[in-house]
Amino acid sequence: MDKPLDLLQGRLDRLIRTAVSFEPLHAYGMLLRIQQISKNRLEIQQGPLYPALYRLDHHRLTPAGKRRLQTEVEKWNRIADVIAGIPGTTTEEV
Repeated sequence: MDKPLDLLQGRLDRLIRTAVSFEPLHAYGMLLRIQQISKNRLEIQQGPLYPALYRLDHHRLTPAGKRRLQTEVEKWNRIADVIAGIPGTTTEEV
């Protein structure tokens, strides 16, 4: 199996919000949920998780926040699709 990708800096907060949007989780549960929803392609270490949780500690996902999260996820998916297609581009397509 491939080594899990390193987490891009600045994306952990979004991953945490996505993980807890399904149900409330404790810290270790968040680590497991992120691994699960990434199909084991991301492995979050505890070191960066706890400062992120501290930053987000008093935030709750409101209905407006859930809509914004959905918009951000859709934008992320579009960007990821574009980036994923770049390595397979042939000279005929350029």
